[in-house]
Amino acid sequence: MSKPRANNGSPNRVPKTNTANHSSAISKFVAIFIWLLFFSNLAFLILNFKTIPTLEFAGILHLNGFTILIWTTVTFFSAVVSSYASNYLKGFKYQSQFMLYCLGFTFTVLLLVCSDNVLLLLFSWMLMGVFMSKLIGIDARWGEARSAARYALSFFLTGTLFLSIGLLLLAFYSGVFRIYELPKVIFDLPLYITIPAALCVIMAAIVQSAMYPFHKWLLSAMTSPTPASALMHAGFVNGAGILLALFATLLFASETLTILFVIGGFTAILAQFTKLLQVNVKQKLACSTIAQMGFMIMQCGLGFFNAAVVHLILHGFYKAYLFLSSGEEVGQTKPQNLKTLKIKPLQAIAVLAFGALGAYLFAEFTGKNWTDSGVFLTLIVAITVGQATYNIVKEKSLSDVQKLFFPPILFLIGIGVYALMYNGVTILMYDMPLIAQSTALTGVQITFGVIFLLGFFVMKLGVYRKIPWLYVKLLNISQPYDKSVLMYKNK
Repeated sequence: MSKPRANNGSPNRVPKTNTANHSSAISKFVAIFIWLLFFSNLAFLILNFKTIPTLEFAGILHLNGFTILIWTTVTFFSAVVSSYASNYLKGFKYQSQFMLYCLGFTFTVLLLVCSDNVLLLLFSWMLMGVFMSKLIGIDARWGEARSAARYALSFFLTGTLFLSIGLLLLAFYSGVFRIYELPKVIFDLPLYITIPAALCVIMAAIVQSAMYPFHKWLLSAMTSPTPASALMHAGFVNGAGILLALFATLLFASETLTILFVIGGFTAILAQFTKLLQVNVKQKLACSTIAQMGFMIMQCGLGFFNAAVVHLILHGFYKAYLFLSSGEEVGQTKPQNLKTLKIKPLQAIAVLAFGALGAYLFAEFTGKNWTDSGVFLTLIVAITVGQATYNIVKEKSLSDVQKLFFPPILFLIGIGVYALMYNGVTILMYDMPLIAQSTALTGVQITFGVIFLLGFFVMKLGVYRKIPWLYVKLLNISQPYDKSVLMYKNK
């Protein structure tokens, strides 16, 4: 649902009283305060881009380029959502609580990113989940929202438990409790310590990113108000990318990257399929987020944690906009017949040619190698450029000349901007070890790459619609937790 509802099915609003005015004042203050934080971070980032110092405070906090980058990103998304919510939730009974939870969530993420102590990081990770569950169940008088909040919180606490086991195992065995000191001793630890610790970190990451089979909490969280959904999909689920980047050394030392690659790739394919079956705009966006987080986890599994950070930033911009504009989507959408994939020989040649050219330019701009794991990122770019080219050549409103010139112009700009961000993020993460370390191609990677391509074409060609048992299976696994959907009688 887009609007928080009362138990009688109508918007849960209160009369314009002193309380309502007080809520409005709190909302404006929170929005202005977070905007000030964003502009302060942005100004510092721009003025000190190549000379951001590394600062440490009593072995508890650690500030570097990566910290400032994530702070800038998080405060921007939070400021946009807060400004939107201050108007969208005007008159809503729980508006002031929502804004304060939003502020608390923002500060918790900022604390997580700058934590240099294992215990502080665990505390901030848990608190981040608590705040998000509060935002999901903000309308306490709505039974479905309460159920969704409790259900999501159970996942967040489970993820925190796994993360605690993994990090405390490392800390107590090595005697090192500082996050940025752990990489110096990781490779000296035995595999019977690093492997269980890495698996626990991976478990925490995939639970928060809603990887299959832990995806239902995100599908159930659609009971939250639209601003909460935007914040969740633009910031919260992306936290797994931050966590994995912080512990990249552990994943290399334990040789568990392939696990991330397979989990991320499998989720990306499956979520793209289930997205096509949804009729609710927010459920479509939820499935899209799961697929994008799959791509992010997949990039981590390839050894490109810097690419994963770029992905989470770009996805945040994209998904925040889509959620905040979802009301327009509902207002403008009307039933349409399904379009079948039909393409002429010359159009197919154009798609293949521009896809190949886009892949080549991406490899050149970012320094990717065609003989290691970087080839998978290049492959994804080729698919993306090919898909964009197909959409252009099939557009009836464009002339043949426009169809010839638009694809290279668009993907040159797109790939150029991505390469600029990729190289910029890599510079800011300079003091974080192994964040852009490609790995040798393995049989598992090649096999799964083939499966990934086959899955993509099966999806685009709509073959799954002709296999009833597969269609039903995909539809069933994309359903939210049953007690978060119309299980309570409205009074």
